[in-house]
Amino acid sequence: MSELHFIGTGGSVATEERDNTSFLFLSQENVVMIDCPGSVIQKLKKARIDPRSVHSMVITHIHPDHIYGLPSLVHSLMLHESVIEILGSEITVNFCASLLDLFHLRSKKVKCHVNFVPVMEGETYRISPSLTCAFYKVPHSPSSMAVGFTQSKEEIELFYSGDTPRFPELLQRMKNLDYLVHDCSAPSRFFEEYPSLYSMHTDSLTLGEMAQEAGVKHLIPCHFFGELEYSMGEIEEEIRKNFRGELTVPKDFSTIPLYSSTRRQI
Repeated sequence: MSELHFIGTGGSVATEERDNTSFLFLSQENVVMIDCPGSVIQKLKKARIDPRSVHSMVITHIHPDHIYGLPSLVHSLMLHESVIEILGSEITVNFCASLLDLFHLRSKKVKCHVNFVPVMEGETYRISPSLTCAFYKVPHSPSSMAVGFTQSKEEIELFYSGDTPRFPELLQRMKNLDYLVHDCSAPSRFFEEYPSLYSMHTDSLTLGEMAQEAGVKHLIPCHFFGELEYSMGEIEEEIRKNFRGELTVPKDFSTIPLYSSTRRQI
């Protein structure tokens, strides 16, 4: 069975309960890490995942809370003979390469080698025999990409928005998804107070509307702002004003099993 393991669910400002958003897509064939904020080694070990098992990584964009743990991860694995393949926009992978070079982490003495794969919008990339992914530009930053995963062996489709506002083109990609992991930075009242947020992120009321319109089967909100005062109950209540599908509001270190649409209907 495939699973999602969240090692962070918060926004750029961490709290005592939530660190920056990052999660792993685990299957029998591979461990894929999505985004790489800080304290990665410790968080992987807390989640009972061997850091040496991470051979594929998706970086959605180059804001610090999504990449600043990468040098630490490679440095911690520098004595381990392995290869990590990093996929992201051309801007993202070039920046990540420069970041590793600042710490001389692509030198010959580093046994953990990193291969960079610049992705093109809409093209499909094979991560393992049964897991493919495709990337789509989103209007958060010039480097930002959303990513869709297809697990053919278990007939699972999962889409991750990364940090993004409501975006009509992206909404078309969400139609009838098995699983949608999506930016849900704060309740709508904060977006009304700070309208500039509408161009960068998604509020919980809008997310529920989008997910219901797209026919999403299982919605997983994340990237909760840590600098504002609100409860997860308020987030869930706003989503539920419109969304009628399955809803999981994850905590750090929570695990979500992934089932095919056919199995969930049994």
